[in-house]
Amino acid sequence: MSRPLRPTGLVEPAAVARTVRDALREDIGRGDLTSMLTIPPDTRACGVLVAKQDGVMAGGYVVAECFGQNDPGGRFEQSIGEGEAFAQGDHLGEVEGTARGLLGAERVALNFLQRLCGIATLTRAFANQVAGTGARITDTRKTTPGLRALEKAAVLAGGGRNHRFALYDGILIKDNHIRPAGGIAQAVRRAREGAPHTLRVEVETADLGEVREALEAGADIIMLDNMSDEAMAEAVHIVGDRALVEASGGMCLERVRAVAALGVDLISVGRLTHSAPAIDISLELEMLD
Repeated sequence: MSRPLRPTGLVEPAAVARTVRDALREDIGRGDLTSMLTIPPDTRACGVLVAKQDGVMAGGYVVAECFGQNDPGGRFEQSIGEGEAFAQGDHLGEVEGTARGLLGAERVALNFLQRLCGIATLTRAFANQVAGTGARITDTRKTTPGLRALEKAAVLAGGGRNHRFALYDGILIKDNHIRPAGGIAQAVRRAREGAPHTLRVEVETADLGEVREALEAGADIIMLDNMSDEAMAEAVHIVGDRALVEASGGMCLERVRAVAALGVDLISVGRLTHSAPAIDISLELEMLD
């Protein structure tokens, strides 16, 4: 089975294998009854993955893992590279193997591919909207449980950036941290005392007063949460070059260009991973003699 290259540094092959194994087990269970009862075991087939709408490719390596696990003697060749745009009707890849093996993995492979291409496609749309402004589109932790690495890799394929991967690799002080800590200054001080010196400290703020407080406390990144464009413009002026500014909350394609033009450095968009519409993709098979 020919396997496309995985995204580097984010998606571990062993983790992909486990995720795919669980998904295949969920769908196939004790066996694909329809294929087992209707198709002779030695029947071979080939086919193409066909895009039914325009999009951006992401997740070909997961498709390869799906077909490879279910039919180790099969072949998968990806036609469109990770992060490359495709058009309706394009062939994204070709498969060949036993008909039973391909059909058993078909739905799982398509579920992954449609989901990940959807994320990459929506991310590309947001990235295109802010092109030339200096602002960067980032994702959030609002991901499908168990699929975070795959979904964040799809964001990268679409031209976005990754926010912290999980709770263990970044400090983001929110209102639910600030209250029990006794205030922004106390929360930032405690974070600085215990965190590695290379780790940035980010503070979520809801108004200009909190922006000033976070800045005075020495925050490296100040998140402007659900603020109006007018408030964000004032916050950018207040912060200047003393910290990075991240806009968050209520970001849609119609608004994001205007937000980027305010001078923020980062725009985090939860819908990249929690609400991206799947791209319609099908597998068209034909039997081999």
